[in-house]
Amino acid sequence: MASFSFRAGNAGKLLRIPLYLLGRLGTGLVPRGRGWVIGCGAGIGDGALALWRAAVDAGIQPLWLTGSAREQRDAAALGIRAIPKGGLRGWWATARAGVIVVTHGFGDVNRYATAGTCSGAPVLVQLWHGIPLKRIGLDSPATVQSAFLPGFVPLQRLLGALYRGQTARIRVLPAASDRSRGRLESAFGLGVGQVLVTGEPRVDVLSAGDPAGRRSRAITLRDAAIGPVAEGARVVLYAPTWRDGAPDPAVPTPAEWARVVDVLERTDSVLLVRSHPLGAGEYLPPVPTDRVRGIGPAVVPDITPVLPAVDVLVTDYSSLAYDVGLLSMPVVYLAPDPEEYAAARGFYGSYAEVAGTDVAPDWTSAAAQLEATLVDDTERERRAGLSHALSARMHAHRDGRNTARVLAAILSRTADVASAAVPNPASKGTA
Repeated sequence: MASFSFRAGNAGKLLRIPLYLLGRLGTGLVPRGRGWVIGCGAGIGDGALALWRAAVDAGIQPLWLTGSAREQRDAAALGIRAIPKGGLRGWWATARAGVIVVTHGFGDVNRYATAGTCSGAPVLVQLWHGIPLKRIGLDSPATVQSAFLPGFVPLQRLLGALYRGQTARIRVLPAASDRSRGRLESAFGLGVGQVLVTGEPRVDVLSAGDPAGRRSRAITLRDAAIGPVAEGARVVLYAPTWRDGAPDPAVPTPAEWARVVDVLERTDSVLLVRSHPLGAGEYLPPVPTDRVRGIGPAVVPDITPVLPAVDVLVTDYSSLAYDVGLLSMPVVYLAPDPEEYAAARGFYGSYAEVAGTDVAPDWTSAAAQLEATLVDDTERERRAGLSHALSARMHAHRDGRNTARVLAAILSRTADVASAAVPNPASKGTA
C-alpha cells in the first residue's frame, strides 16, 4: 500500500491552514539572519548533500533539518550539524535562516516558517529531485486533488492558488538544460530569472572523476546496502515510478517471477528492486532467491551514487531514465499502462520520445528484452546509444560542476539581498 498521495497530502494542508497563518504571523516578527538551513524529502542525500558539502567548502555552515531519527543518525555519521525540523527549534531555525534549501517541498524544512520576515524574505532554493518526464506541479491535475470534497472545482482552484503563491517565492531552481527549464518554469509558475540552467547538483556524482573510480565507490555503497554481489555478475536495477497512492500494475505474477528469475540465473545477474520513496509494491518472488534483492529508500535513501554499480535499468516513467544516460546505461522500458497514465497524469512531450516504440507491456516481454540486452553485445550497445542520446538532449552540463554553479547563483542572490538591505547614502534627501 502506498504511503502518500496528493489527495491525502492536500487534505492535510487544508486542515493545517491555521498553523500556516500562525507561522506567518510569527515570521513577521522575526528578523532573518544570514545562516542556511537545508532539508531533503529523501533523507540525507540527493542534491541537498552535494550542496551542503560545497557550502562547507566555501566556509558556510548550513544546519540540516531532519524529519526522522534515521535522518538524525545519518547526519551525525557524516558530521552534519542537524536538528529536527518540527517543533519550536525547527521553526526558529527556519524563520531565522537567510537561505532555505529544499529538494521536494517546503515541508523538507519547517513548513510554517518559510515566508518573509520583518527584515525581508529568505533566498529559497528548490533543487528538485529529477528531470520531469511525467507532468508535475501546476501542470498536473493531481497536484490540486484533495480527499476532502474531491472533484469540487472551487477547492481545486484554491489549492492551485496556494501552490502558486508558495512556489512564487522560490529564488533559485536549477535546471539540467533549456528543455528541462521550460518544464520547470511551467510546473512551478516561475521565470527565467529563477530557473537557471546550471545542471543539477544531485547528478554531479555521475560525472565527476574517472569512470573506474565512480564504479568502485558505487560498488562499495551497493554491497554495503544489499550484501556482496559475486564478481562478474551483472546488476539490473528496477525502479518503478510513484503512482500517487494507486496500486502498481507492474507487480509480477508468479509465472512472471519464474520467467524473470530464470533469466537472472542464466545470465548470472542480480535484480535490485527500488520502489518509489512515496510508494510501495510487493516485489517479492514466491520462492526467495539471492537473485532478487530490495534496495528501497529505507535501505539506500539516495540511489544516484549507486548507479555506476548498475549495468541495466528497467523502469516505466522514472526520471532515472534521464540520469543513467550520463553513464550510457542501457534501459529497458516496462510500462503496462502508458495510454492510461498519459490521460491521467500526462507527459512532457510524448512517452515514445523517451522510451521508443518497443516498450514492454508486462514482465514476460521485459524479461525477454532484458535477456537480449545482457547477452547480445549489439543490443546492449544499441540501448546504450539511445540512453546516451536521450541524456545529451536533457543534460547541458557533464563536467561535474553543477553544484558549484548553483552555489555561485545562491551567493549572488544573497549578496543582492544584503545590498538591498543597506541604505544608499546618495539617496538621502531625495524625493
